[in-house]
Amino acid sequence: MRFMVIVPGNADTEAGVMPSTAQLEEMTAYNQELVKAGVMLAGDGLHPTSKGARVRFDGTQRTVIDGPFTEAKEIIAGYWVWECASRDEAIEWLKRAPFDGEEIELRQIFEADDFGDELTPELRAAEDEMRQQVEQRS
Repeated sequence: MRFMVIVPGNADTEAGVMPSTAQLEEMTAYNQELVKAGVMLAGDGLHPTSKGARVRFDGTQRTVIDGPFTEAKEIIAGYWVWECASRDEAIEWLKRAPFDGEEIELRQIFEADDFGDELTPELRAAEDEMRQQVEQRS
């Protein structure tokens, strides 16, 4: 099972305040544990929303909205993608993360089998081909 761990932003991340060396050391050690255990598939921090954009879709109309975005509850400062045997395992890993005063979100990522018969053999083959192309690029 794959999971996305969503790290929320705050006033500091939106202001572009970089973590201290001590915080980076602590996070690096944690990430090394995740990698060594075969859990971490990806993970990165994100620039502030002032450097971002949103695209609003309305029929055929596309509207670009430049950041910053003011809804703090919608700001994401970083993420991980993990591979775990279960939700409980992912939660146990997350409980070990070096955060204080944060609320971190964990969401399971859909797998092909989750889509049932709606994902036809042709669509499944196309999805598999795309995944192989992506893996070859990384």
